Amino acid sequence: MKQAVVVALDVGGTGMKCALVRPDGTVHHEERHPTLAARGPEAVTENILAVAEGLAARARTDGLTPVAAGIAVPGVVDEVNGVAVWSANVGFRDVPLRDLAVRRLGIPAALGHDVRVGALAEARLGAGRGRRHVLFVAIGTGIAGGLVVDGTGYPGAHGAAGEIGHIVIRPEGRPCGCGLHGCLEAEASAKAIGQRYAEISGKSDATAFDVATSARQGEPLAKRVWQDAVEALAQGLLTAQALYDVGVVVLGGGLAEAGDDLVIPVREAVTQGVTFHRTPEIVRAELGDTAGCLGSALLALDHLGNSEQ
Repeated sequence: MKQAVVVALDVGGTGMKCALVRPDGTVHHEERHPTLAARGPEAVTENILAVAEGLAARARTDGLTPVAAGIAVPGVVDEVNGVAVWSANVGFRDVPLRDLAVRRLGIPAALGHDVRVGALAEARLGAGRGRRHVLFVAIGTGIAGGLVVDGTGYPGAHGAAGEIGHIVIRPEGRPCGCGLHGCLEAEASAKAIGQRYAEISGKSDATAFDVATSARQGEPLAKRVWQDAVEALAQGLLTAQALYDVGVVVLGGGLAEAGDDLVIPVREAVTQGVTFHRTPEIVRAELGDTAGCLGSALLALDHLGNSEQ
């Protein structure tokens, strides 16, 4: 029999990372495509299905057998029923994406949440491998988490588990897109850090990367903004630890590219803030922006295995 591969897509607000992934987690082929979100949810859906179909064809051309497809999308995802319930980024409203993929590709498919599949990949193949209780925290434009226990992700009763970015840590803090004030996402995301620094410094195009770089170089204003974000993130992680009691927290997303400039002070702040809870190990993600595709493939393989039992 030809060697098996999984068609894997990680759909973002602007771009899609796509791959053919072998069952052992190695990547045979990678592609990137625009999401085309500006054209509306129907166009995005067709785009996803067309790209997946093209990947399946590429696999067959390469002498491989596509055995399943995994698709990760942002927003609220009903993984059990394979429905993209809601996504502000791409406009989804109750799109039965899994069933549409099955019909289009003729192979089993699974639908997952982008951060939760990233968590699955980091827990099994990345920085959390070998650990039973892993919390993956993606810090970028927003903040979200994915809990993985014994290699299995936890989606929650309604597909919305892990939204730690909307833990209120500073009730009188900055307004959040969800309508509240002082959410973790509004205080410590990469977007929030860049905005805060821009407001104070007058540099309207400032990014979180600029703040991290300037803080490392000793600029007082950047150091203050960065430290404020670190303290906010630590508060959010302390709340998450009170809820989940994990062994390791894996920091990912764009802000994790700051490396030790982020991990070390967050680790210190969490350690100082812990009372009776056990302090989790805090590490940087290892898989970078490939985590979504790898996690989508793992989810599809899990779905395939369960359906064959």
